[in-house]
Amino acid sequence: MSISRFARAVRHSSFSSILLGSVLAVGGVVMGAVAAQAEDTHEVEISIKDHKFEPDALKLPIGKPIKITVKNLDATPEEFESHDLGFEKIIAGNSSAVIRVKPLKPGTYMFFGEFHQDSALGHVVAE
Repeated sequence: MSISRFARAVRHSSFSSILLGSVLAVGGVVMGAVAAQAEDTHEVEISIKDHKFEPDALKLPIGKPIKITVKNLDATPEEFESHDLGFEKIIAGNSSAVIRVKPLKPGTYMFFGEFHQDSALGHVVAE
């Protein structure tokens, strides 16, 4: 092998090592950010029973992603919806669903059960 061919091989090998190291470092940072975000997510649980939410009022922090687990304890489906928070989800009877909400700004946000709007009402206070 000539010296110039050897030098190119060494440079290529060094570049590959640097590139691989950079990719691994960036991957570690991304994975760390995902883990940190998961830790920062505020989790709450709400249930539907007799076509009513329990609790019907939630106090949530501002600036954190929210994970709402909704358990429908009724035998019939309910559509958990909020125009203010930007979601709607049909939850089958005797089942559960997870709703993810972006970080909130201070304020009051209404939610309701579309199939039983007369009784399935609630709100979130973000502060």
